[in-house]
Amino acid sequence: MTTEPVAAEAGRDFIRDIVQADLSSNKHSRIVTRFPPEPNGYLHIGHAKSIALNFGIAQEFGGKCHLRFDDTNPTREEQEYIDSIQADVHWLGYDWGTDLYYASDYFDRLYDWAEGLIKAGHAYVDDQSQEEIRVSRGTLTEPGKNSPFRDRAVDENLDLFRRMKAGEFPNGARVLRARIDMASGNINLRDPVLYRILHAEHPRTGTKWSIYPSYDYAHGQSDAIEGITHSICTLEFEDHRPLYEWLLDKLPVPSKPRQYEFARLNLTYTLLSKRVLTQLVRDGHVSGWDDPRMPTIAGLKRRGVPPAAVREFVKRIGVAKANSVVDVGMLEFCIREHLNRTAQRRMAVLRPLKVVIENYPEGQTEELEAINHPDDPAAGTRKIAFGRELYIERDDFMENPPKKFFRLSPGNEVRLRYAYFVKCTGVIKNDAGDVVELRCTYDPATKGGNAPDGRKVKATMHWLSAKDSVPAEIRVYNQLFANPSPNASNFAADLNAESLEVLPDARIEPSVAADNSNEVMQFERQGYFVRDRDFAPGKPVFNRTIGLRDTFAKEVGGKG
Repeated sequence: MTTEPVAAEAGRDFIRDIVQADLSSNKHSRIVTRFPPEPNGYLHIGHAKSIALNFGIAQEFGGKCHLRFDDTNPTREEQEYIDSIQADVHWLGYDWGTDLYYASDYFDRLYDWAEGLIKAGHAYVDDQSQEEIRVSRGTLTEPGKNSPFRDRAVDENLDLFRRMKAGEFPNGARVLRARIDMASGNINLRDPVLYRILHAEHPRTGTKWSIYPSYDYAHGQSDAIEGITHSICTLEFEDHRPLYEWLLDKLPVPSKPRQYEFARLNLTYTLLSKRVLTQLVRDGHVSGWDDPRMPTIAGLKRRGVPPAAVREFVKRIGVAKANSVVDVGMLEFCIREHLNRTAQRRMAVLRPLKVVIENYPEGQTEELEAINHPDDPAAGTRKIAFGRELYIERDDFMENPPKKFFRLSPGNEVRLRYAYFVKCTGVIKNDAGDVVELRCTYDPATKGGNAPDGRKVKATMHWLSAKDSVPAEIRVYNQLFANPSPNASNFAADLNAESLEVLPDARIEPSVAADNSNEVMQFERQGYFVRDRDFAPGKPVFNRTIGLRDTFAKEVGGKG
């Protein structure tokens, strides 16, 4: 797999300041970070922030970053997710080298350490149900209540825990809990669950285990086993840090990592809840995890978003300690800025209207020269065919135009890009009264788009030869939600009914149809587009990556 190289881009934020101080004081001789996804779904744009931070810090300070799958819940984990996560990290431009790990690699050691906690009086087996445990933990204002099984003898706890491991008890019958403090002001310290019974086959360990460690128990110990120096988490794990440190203090771990928290990414018009994203897929609101409307990395990739634009976006929003909401317009700006520099220009007509140039010789075709990028002479030029019959954009014609409509209308003259001045002389309609064809004349003296007599026109329009252009399907994507702050509890009510418009009769240049690359191109006056994997024989499909300017918020009126 090829990976786009990422240059180390040192920035200043509180985490990088901590890392720099730790290196300067010789607290650590080498930085080791990790990106620890759970393989129960696809990564999204929020994960991109964490990926760029963890891998970026490792690169900037000469360390390394591990990729570790926290695979402690086999009922929700699939190989598809593992494969997609690895592909997404590579697509963003990062690589873990040989440092690919799984929490399941450490199941045996974690189990032995759990027995050690029991022997030291720091853990016990609880027979209460999940609901009973939840109620007895108390609230933010009321302390919890000790379990009636909290004072079991060590030998009884060991016996029950070993029988749990042996698979003697059904799901939910018992759990292993840490014995900490049921009156703690931090609910995470009120005897948290370390192991639960789960008779489920694991993708990597098969049926070996009938009990699985909790995320809180497996995560910190995995960090310690791997020698992680800086365990960087999002802010919701701040209240879990005392438990993280308690376990490290009570267990014979080979190292003592330190956890640091930063604000997660929140975007307008976007929901990043994995529960919501999963439901969007399962309920058929989108075509899959890589639907171009999804905020998943796979969706961004399919939509044609460049990884460099994602990295630039993450760099611009920075790393903070307080949660905030970032305007999705900033992401779109980074995408446009990158594509404006890199995308070659082509012409496409999304909603074709036929034009017949009556004074152009029948059967004649000529080649005109078009530039590939207006700001990059090295990009060169290409040839496009011009003939008697053309297609223009339907919106570029009005039979009865308002005062400031300068494009084509009866009697009005416009410039066809790279070609000639043309004037509309007639309109043909069908039985329903719809305009289906225009009759025009052209001025042969204006080849190249300039009049020798100095006359001016107020509009330049794109076009394509009817004979030489190729049919294509164009998919115009907009934000999935019409509300800038969609409700995660009732997200279906905020879905944008116009998030996808399919244009089945578009026309594109032959060179576009022949190009099978994944490079994004600008369709002039339309936006940026990329070839999709879907296609019919002789009819490619293109996804709109983004428009040339932000019109979405204005169009939906800021619903909600």
